[in-house]
Amino acid sequence: MEWFKIRSFITFLFMSTNRHGIHSPFVYQLVTKCFNAKTNPSKIIAVNKIRKSLYSNHKSIAITDYGKGSSFFKNNERKVSDIAKIAGISNKRAKLLLRIIDYFNPKSILEIGTSVGLGTSVLSIGNPKGDIVTLEGCKNTVQVAKNLFKINHLNNIQLVVGNFNDTLPSVVKGKQFDLIYFDGNHQKSATIQYFNQCLETVHNDSVFIFDDINWSPEMQLAWEEIKNHPKVTITINTFFWGFVFFRREQEKQHFTIRV
Repeated sequence: MEWFKIRSFITFLFMSTNRHGIHSPFVYQLVTKCFNAKTNPSKIIAVNKIRKSLYSNHKSIAITDYGKGSSFFKNNERKVSDIAKIAGISNKRAKLLLRIIDYFNPKSILEIGTSVGLGTSVLSIGNPKGDIVTLEGCKNTVQVAKNLFKINHLNNIQLVVGNFNDTLPSVVKGKQFDLIYFDGNHQKSATIQYFNQCLETVHNDSVFIFDDINWSPEMQLAWEEIKNHPKVTITINTFFWGFVFFRREQEKQHFTIRV
């Protein structure tokens, strides 16, 4: 797996460009005013406070994993601190997500995969006035996340517990979401299934973010299938994240961009 990731990253570097190689006004503005912008310092401080509290929580919990599983952890008994460090959103991605929220100002957000709540906290800090729904399958990580949200007064989060196959259909039914963050299952079939279910929620300015699109060969295949969907007009591959847009006024274009 590690050699695959190295080879994938080398391929990405050869194919990628910076803002000077972008021939789309929408994507150029996104890169210059969001991807390459500075992150709000006060929001970084708030996220780092939550990160520090999770990193100092050494309580062990039993994990229920409905997805691909971890290539790092060898059993289902894990410390909260280790989950946050290994599986939680990285500092670089957290800053980018804050800038994404600032730029698009999404009012309705769906996150598929809460874990211990670090990424969810970033979404909430990014837009305290937005409505966030987050899905998680493991009851023990849910308890950690709930406590985290309560202590830090993140009051705009609705946590839905259960297997995504059971919870997602009812969550998306009759709803529209401005932003959906897919971070819950790193298998091709599940990723495509969730993508198709979430399509009914999109409007012209909706944004989908897929985590770890180059994590494995099957995730790369899932990404290619998503790119080719007729409703998708613009995609951006940043190696670690894949961005999907549905802007009908845009011609279909795919970008590979270093962030």
